[in-house]
Amino acid sequence: MRIFWLIYILAIALCNLTFTYPALAAETSNGAKIFSANCSSCHIGGGNILVAEKTLNKEALSKYLADYNQDSIQAIIHQVQNGKNAMPAFKSKLSSEEILDVAAYVFQKAEQGW
Repeated sequence: MRIFWLIYILAIALCNLTFTYPALAAETSNGAKIFSANCSSCHIGGGNILVAEKTLNKEALSKYLADYNQDSIQAIIHQVQNGKNAMPAFKSKLSSEEILDVAAYVFQKAEQGW
């Protein structure tokens, strides 16, 4: 009986790790378009043409965005909405859904290493 439960739990874990959720795929696809139209002029390839060390790589996001290590998506959303220093705020230019989509895209690309 233990073997059955072990196999059952491993099967569930394997399914959760191997399948991409359609909602996330849609968010990142739309996020890529939004990023391209609004962000890529300064953040081409995850870089930063204005402040070289403040890239969109995971290490830089972790270092420069408050609470990134606790809630990565929310930290990115806050940055996109409010901007900071040379980065403009996008809360009046993009809808909440668009900001969520671009945040999901940035998070995914940062996790993959751009």
